[in-house]
Amino acid sequence: MKRQLRFVVGALLLLLTGCSAESSSAQPGEYNPKEAVTLNVFAAASLESSFEQIAERFTVEHPMITVELSFAGSATLVQHLEAGAPADVFVSADETNMDKAQTAALIDAQTREVIAANTLVGIVPADNPGKISSLEDTTANAVKFVMCAPQVPCGALSQQVAKAAGVTLTPVSEEQQVSDVLGKVRSGQADAGLVYATDAALYPTEVQRFDIETAERIFNTYPIARTTDAQSPKAAQTFVDYVRSEAGQAILQDHGFLTE
Repeated sequence: MKRQLRFVVGALLLLLTGCSAESSSAQPGEYNPKEAVTLNVFAAASLESSFEQIAERFTVEHPMITVELSFAGSATLVQHLEAGAPADVFVSADETNMDKAQTAALIDAQTREVIAANTLVGIVPADNPGKISSLEDTTANAVKFVMCAPQVPCGALSQQVAKAAGVTLTPVSEEQQVSDVLGKVRSGQADAGLVYATDAALYPTEVQRFDIETAERIFNTYPIARTTDAQSPKAAQTFVDYVRSEAGQAILQDHGFLTE
């Protein structure tokens, strides 16, 4: 199943990135390191660990560029962009929120590219007090189950996965970002939750994961784009290109994301 999933994801990424490659000539060239600049990168919360490493490696190769990272739920980041928050690069955990940003002319559509994909898994505390091992188990009356809110990418994905499985989710709370779901399960405030596979992998000794069959064929892709108000478009595009490079993709793979 994983091999099949990687094949499907790879085909989708190639299709989407192929479309953006047609407009690559409209993108500015690599940043000329004669002047120091600071890039503000808005990225989905599920990218925190991987993008911290990407930014660290990127600045080693481009010492004149400082990268300031801001992480939150994708919907929240779009709201910040709409309110005029300064950002040079936006990375969403789904296509829907990037579409919203594009419709509002907040990003340069010609620079939009898919960088990775992510699947959903169930998690429980390490001692699994609720004896939960399936999505169906989370619907029991006594189970404290948490998930992302429907307007958040991981929440929308949770609803799709549950619908495909024929399960009606009954959360005791809906969180604004996947890291909050992870935190509640890790601390024992919740008996189970749904998070991205990459988030579950961050704390292997604190949470147990259980796989969901329908999640193998329903997943989120992560698009990246330069914003229309980027203060240094060339520096911003240089960062986007680095994320799409072999080095950037390797880091995402190391953190459990699916790439080409």
